[in-house]
Amino acid sequence: MRKDQGKSAEPKGIYRVKNWPAYNAGLIARGDVTMWIDESALTRDTEIALGKRGRPCIYSDAVIQMLLELKQVFRLPLRALQGFACSLRKLAFADLPVPNYTTLSRRAQDLHAVLPAQRSDGPLYLVVDSTGLKVFGEGEWKVRKHGYSKRRTWRKVHLAMDANTGQICAALMTHQDVGDADVLPELLDQLPPDTPIDTIGGDGAYDSKQCHAAIAGRAAQPSIPPRDGAMPWPEATPGAAWRNAVIDAIAKSNRREWKKASGYHRRSLVENLMYRLKTLTGHSLWAREIGSQATEVSVRVGVLNRMAALARPQSVRIA
Repeated sequence: MRKDQGKSAEPKGIYRVKNWPAYNAGLIARGDVTMWIDESALTRDTEIALGKRGRPCIYSDAVIQMLLELKQVFRLPLRALQGFACSLRKLAFADLPVPNYTTLSRRAQDLHAVLPAQRSDGPLYLVVDSTGLKVFGEGEWKVRKHGYSKRRTWRKVHLAMDANTGQICAALMTHQDVGDADVLPELLDQLPPDTPIDTIGGDGAYDSKQCHAAIAGRAAQPSIPPRDGAMPWPEATPGAAWRNAVIDAIAKSNRREWKKASGYHRRSLVENLMYRLKTLTGHSLWAREIGSQATEVSVRVGVLNRMAALARPQSVRIA
């Protein structure tokens, strides 16, 4: 029997935004170009080797990351980004160090971007998922009309979001053939060891012994549905007690009822996050080097966190 048969369609829910005035004001603030730059970013190290001329300036990571964030917000090529930064220096920030566009391209390959995220007061409720960003390939319309003529290349972006604050707490870029379950331990390693985590939710792709062991190592509770036809694990396996109980609960009722009762559907928040990531920052990557692509993903995530801090709707279902 096909999966789309034997299921009753539920009516589509109707939602209303409770904080519309604040949310509307935050959306407007996303386009505000007023800038404040910390004094630490307005300094540069001009160490020049004794007896040598022409040694380039050494720019701090904060300056490089700030300029790359402006590049993502305003969708600027590197040369236009240099001109934009020069205009800022002329208008307001006379001490702003402006590196050459070649310096920006080179530094982006190994930049350790700091991920700005507002931490919640209580334990985190993490929801994880992945999506793809195109590097090479044809547009959707051309493929739909005429088919493929060359292979597409993608990069896979793995994100872990706190469902309570809407902030992305961890991000990782991999090749397109890397599975979701393989990178969950690396995502959790990006969080400080003393960060309390209450629940980690994901889809069935994270139903693996490796993922459950990583979740148990952070003293968190999983919210991951077992795969179809899943069999109980031995009791000594990390996470086996919770997973075996879920298998029994699904067998007594059904998978849909378990998802409603367990709050699994909070995972849909990360699906919405993927949509916002592509809508606000683009469906394709600008960079062509692996290191620069990883930096670009980190910068995009930081921009998304700042925008979510300005405006986040509080929706409630009314029908």
